[in-house]
Amino acid sequence: MAELASRLEVDERTVRRYVDHLLDLDIPVESVRGRYGGYRLASGYRMPPLMLSDDEALAVLVGLVTGLMTGTASETAAAKIRRVLPARLRGRLDAVLGSLAFTTPPGTPAAPDAPVLLAIADAVTHHRPVAIRYTAADGRHSERTLHPYRLVAHSGRWYVTGADPALGEDRTFRLDRIATARTPPGSFDPPGDLDAAQQLLTGFATASYRYEVTVRIQGTTAQIRTRLPASVAVVEPLADGWSRVELRVERLDWLPGVLASLDLPFVVERPDALRGLVVALAERLLKSVAGGVADDLASSS
Repeated sequence: MAELASRLEVDERTVRRYVDHLLDLDIPVESVRGRYGGYRLASGYRMPPLMLSDDEALAVLVGLVTGLMTGTASETAAAKIRRVLPARLRGRLDAVLGSLAFTTPPGTPAAPDAPVLLAIADAVTHHRPVAIRYTAADGRHSERTLHPYRLVAHSGRWYVTGADPALGEDRTFRLDRIATARTPPGSFDPPGDLDAAQQLLTGFATASYRYEVTVRIQGTTAQIRTRLPASVAVVEPLADGWSRVELRVERLDWLPGVLASLDLPFVVERPDALRGLVVALAERLLKSVAGGVADDLASSS
């Protein structure tokens, strides 16, 4: 023990911690007593070419899945890493990947704290409740129990969707605002027809803001989505090629330009303040055009 500690330039207590860590990774380390005793690997065991901690393995595999690599390379790299991981860790990582959904093609999300992510992914996989400590956007702290449906990656952030049994309604929480997560005893039955990614986007579009806006637009959902994504607006197709668009916003000043950029006929149903802003934009555009025509006439005379 003393010789090994000297060679590693650490104390004997640190050596024992290293050995415990190897045992946690399913590496068969044997202790040998006696004058020339110490630690050794089990006979015939060969060290794998890659050793990762839980956090490191999670970061690498999630990075592959969320777009740090693409195509066949990411698939083969992930498969190679999984083969050299201990069965215990491999199962936990599979729970994360199996519980994850994307609102858009992966590419930007960064993983939150590993203990929180692993605990929630395990709860999603096994349909178990999860008790969380959460900090809301306004800084308020709360402790609650959630029946988690799915993990969702959206625009660089991670979310968990699920039911809050205390409130009797579905909720969405940002993982980076969850301080701790643990799985108490119990189980629940998740809904069978759940689209977690769409649930998240609809939640964004219907969140409580200052203005509730309704606009009828003559166009398809695909056309409208080019300027008003699912995280911003709810689109309901109507008869004769029209669609009703509903959204909630804190400010109205950006909407007239977005509606004009669609280049589709539209009717503002509410609020009246938005109609006024649309008229004001139209008047400014007419004034700009009139000014440009006048300048052209003056320069040609």
